[in-house]
Amino acid sequence: MKDSPLFISVIFSTYNSPEWMLKTLWGLHFQTYQQFEIIIADDGSSKETKHAIDAFCQQTGRSIKHVWQPDEGFQKTKILNKALKESAGEYILFTDGDCILRKDFLQVHAENAQKGYFLSGGYFKLPMQTSQTITKKEIESGQAFDVKWLCENGLKKTHKTMKLTARGAKAKLLNRLTPTKATWNGHNVSGWRSDIFAANGFDERMQYGGEDRELGERLFNAGIKSKQIRYSAICVHLDHARGYVKQEMRDKNKAIRKETKDKRLTWTSYGIKSETTSNAKNDEGSA
Repeated sequence: MKDSPLFISVIFSTYNSPEWMLKTLWGLHFQTYQQFEIIIADDGSSKETKHAIDAFCQQTGRSIKHVWQPDEGFQKTKILNKALKESAGEYILFTDGDCILRKDFLQVHAENAQKGYFLSGGYFKLPMQTSQTITKKEIESGQAFDVKWLCENGLKKTHKTMKLTARGAKAKLLNRLTPTKATWNGHNVSGWRSDIFAANGFDERMQYGGEDRELGERLFNAGIKSKQIRYSAICVHLDHARGYVKQEMRDKNKAIRKETKDKRLTWTSYGIKSETTSNAKNDEGSA
């Protein structure tokens, strides 16, 4: 990290889930690292979500950029690109509106930020009962990440809870030893603005299922490397239904990702700058 504090644009997506979104916002509010802005990428939520955001801003004094688009089906990558256009940070962090970030989450990302790399983390999934029980109080106190409290409120203890208890040297060791690849995971990932825009952001053809990861694959093709921080940057994932998932979405994404890998693409024509926009600029340049 450079000497002056790194200003981070935190972008997270949401869709008609104001209760979960507010828990994400409280997790951000109580961060130890405060050099950041919040941008909510809203894929067509009703006014209830806007009311919840307004109430949060009034209660906390925070300013939030609420980037909204009409509900025309699952278009997460499109709204994420719109949010990127509104971002002011030289460094961008992505999570989701169903994740709560531990207090040191942004600090970990800021301290590990390195030119030529993006940072890859994971999440710890909670059952519905536990997800519903967590309130602002547990987020502020840190109980939402305490294994004892979580187990008292619906979580079954397994070896996976080690992700919540690992600290310091142990967390760094586990980051090195984990067999999980450090990919671009939309719920816990960060990278340099310049790298993301050089790749033209997210491919807007992508539907649900690996839609985030394809951007990371283009970054890899451009020579950007990744660092694993899954045992250091901790967030819990709130349970919810996924009624919008269809197999044809996954099949389409798989085909796009295969092309990205096979052709070693570093740019998408369906991103922040659309193919139509690019062609129009080319026509103007040749006029």
